[in-house]
Amino acid sequence: MNKDSILIAVVALVVGLLGGYLVFSISNAGKAQQTNAAIPVGSGSSADYTQRIDQAEKIVAQDPKNLNAWISLGNDYFDTEQSQKAINAYSKALEIEPNNPNVLTDQGVMFRKIGWYDKALANFEKTLKIDPNHLQSLFNAGIVYAVDMKQPDKAVPYWNKYLKLDSNSPTANQIRGFMEQPGKAAAPAKK
Repeated sequence: MNKDSILIAVVALVVGLLGGYLVFSISNAGKAQQTNAAIPVGSGSSADYTQRIDQAEKIVAQDPKNLNAWISLGNDYFDTEQSQKAINAYSKALEIEPNNPNVLTDQGVMFRKIGWYDKALANFEKTLKIDPNHLQSLFNAGIVYAVDMKQPDKAVPYWNKYLKLDSNSPTANQIRGFMEQPGKAAAPAKK
């Protein structure tokens, strides 16, 4: 084997390892998005997030059309409470796939976090046009109306629809509690 062959083998190995790690991270993030529970901030160590963010940033720098890398980057920024960076990463993902309901919802949650309630609601509404049964958007639209805009009556249709689709989860119980005491709703948004 000559030096060029060894170099090519090493580069292929590194690219394969990074790609495998990214696919694993994205598949786990996708599974987490399909559940009703939010991923708790701090579910990974700071070093883990920093390493994943660094890797994803390198990937998108080399391949700006890499949808999965943008979503992974947005999710890691989301989980580390870097709202504006998450919004920007999700925007790049939405340039590639504009009708991705999970990315729209996650970006909407970040809009809410920085106080852009109209933009958050616009994302949740767009998601609900794409997928009328998207539970996280139904929940989050209700939260924005009830908690942030102090208009609990506007939250009720979203939450009623949520309860028709999912009546037995912890989130459904949380929604019933909000509806019983609308002035006391102070929930975090769901990813």
